[in-house]
Amino acid sequence: MYRQIADALKAAIDAGQYGPGDRLPGENPLAAEHGVAVMTARQALRTLAAEGVAESRKGAGFFVLAPFTPIRRRGVARLAREQWSSGASIFSADDSRDLTVESRVLGPVTPPDEIADVLQLDADGRAFGRYRRHIVEDRPVLVSTSYLPLALVEGTAMAEADPGPGGIYARLADLGFAPARFREEIQVRMPSADERAALNLSGGTPVIKVCRTAYTDEGRVVEVNEMTLDSQAYVLEYDFDA
Repeated sequence: MYRQIADALKAAIDAGQYGPGDRLPGENPLAAEHGVAVMTARQALRTLAAEGVAESRKGAGFFVLAPFTPIRRRGVARLAREQWSSGASIFSADDSRDLTVESRVLGPVTPPDEIADVLQLDADGRAFGRYRRHIVEDRPVLVSTSYLPLALVEGTAMAEADPGPGGIYARLADLGFAPARFREEIQVRMPSADERAALNLSGGTPVIKVCRTAYTDEGRVVEVNEMTLDSQAYVLEYDFDA
């Protein structure tokens, strides 16, 4: 029954009965209208939130979300040398929409043990951290923390909030440490409380965790980037030869 109620609400939204930003009927009116328990009506509303059709606002109810075309994350093309060496942003290979980036320089940080091992850090175990949050059409879609060897970053443009055209990969190339190979690990899981808040996620919405490692020609690791993506905002595309 909750699925039938959710489908009826989606049909009403598609028909224009409820537009973006409109409040949907509450669980009590829905329960009375359909002759079901309040918990069943609540599950219908939560289903719409999990599907990205509506969002829950604490103490106010469920509201219709504006349609959002998923970002097509082109896993190979976005990391091609000609992309960042030309001064273009990596995101521009994925999507033509305006991107707002909230950047924060974390400075020297102690990364998780597994990242410290990959970076082969010095005895003090510190790396240089950079935090970013991507926003498209007023919707947070990604948060990331990038870890780089401290000695490579301090005193360079990579220590600035805006490292310049082409981002940190272009700056690494300027220093003779151009990324030549990348490795990405992908996991889907439920978000932490911090991730849910940063991405403004409704309950029940999973995230895509991408951990990218950048290597030089000599095999030196120059960056490990942990990214958390809103799973409803992305399609992951990998296009490569056999």
